[in-house]
Amino acid sequence: MTTTYFTSPEGRRLAYRASSPSRSDLTFVWLSGFKSDMSGTKVTELENWASAEGHGFLAFDYSGHGESDGAFEDGTISAWREDALAAIDAHTTGPLVLVGSSMGGWMALLSALARRERIAGLVLIAPAPDFTEKLMWPEFSAEAQAEIMDKGFTLRPSDYGEPYTITRALIEDGRTWQILDAPIDLGVPVRILQGMQDADVPWQHAERLVEAITSEDLVFTLIKDGDHRLSREQDIARLKATCADIAEAAR
Repeated sequence: MTTTYFTSPEGRRLAYRASSPSRSDLTFVWLSGFKSDMSGTKVTELENWASAEGHGFLAFDYSGHGESDGAFEDGTISAWREDALAAIDAHTTGPLVLVGSSMGGWMALLSALARRERIAGLVLIAPAPDFTEKLMWPEFSAEAQAEIMDKGFTLRPSDYGEPYTITRALIEDGRTWQILDAPIDLGVPVRILQGMQDADVPWQHAERLVEAITSEDLVFTLIKDGDHRLSREQDIARLKATCADIAEAAR
């Protein structure tokens, strides 16, 4: 599918790819992770799978990510949630399965709670709800925390490229969107894939999410040798099988 652009209600120019269902009423929506975009292996493989199965598909880049306009440093959880809802509202119809990777798992959960009448299921890959407060903030040294509060940002080393700029706005805004401290009221099928060798999102974090989600139709899959990305050939095959399972459960 060809990448194109739209302007969100908030005035942000966002890149997206979308196709309508052909033999199904379901549309799968991909929600990328922090500093990730819709060019990754998992999203393109899932896009091809959805097309072959006759499902609709939507992928997009948050503002400041990938091919979308804006600076990453200006982003917050509020803004990226707005981007997700804008893309969903503008470019999908009918029931949805939200597929969220890492931070995209948080975005998927927030989107599902905001558009619950349209959600048929969730597939979450190494989901990282509340990561700014519960995972990132405690890992910062006292010096880095002080730098964020006094200077307004710090540079966080990354295994995936250049250091990330972590802003005070991101940390403080993230606190307002925390969802793990109370039941997450979802009554749709949920599937969670989590690597036990994940150095970014510990598997215990996903376990805490399992306990918070109210849905009874929830399957939590731990991959003992799996890392954070879960992009190996066998991981991709497992993701496709999980999406096929959620499509069946959503009928």
